[in-house]
Amino acid sequence: MSSLISSLKSEITRVARKELKGELQSLRKVTTVHRSEIAALKRQLKSLAAELKGVKRTNKSGVDAPSAGEAPEKRSGIRFTAQRFAALRAKLGLTQSELAKVLDASSLSVHKWETGAAQPRAAQLAKIASAMKLGKREARALLQE
Repeated sequence: MSSLISSLKSEITRVARKELKGELQSLRKVTTVHRSEIAALKRQLKSLAAELKGVKRTNKSGVDAPSAGEAPEKRSGIRFTAQRFAALRAKLGLTQSELAKVLDASSLSVHKWETGAAQPRAAQLAKIASAMKLGKREARALLQE
């Protein structure tokens, strides 16, 4: 009886292996395809990361690229820089509080705009653009009013 059990057991094992062989072979093929796709995606990710690093490097060297914070200024057509704004105040010979009165803004806002800590909103950009066209006498006249 034990030889019948052992031969039955070995036959069941043989048939099970035969059945599983076909299924395992198809799974191996699918796994190989997935691994090659993953490798291709890794290569693509690496090249994109290198490209992004290059773009960041060129942006640091002075090439202008639109960012999320600059969108309103780009739409209005007025470009604002802190250096130009500080030069405007120096050209007009005004203090920060006097320029704030001309622009109808707070002196803290003018300070932040000059240092680059903040960007003016679109309504203020229009006022700054009109102030850039003023001369010293016109600015003083506006302060007297």
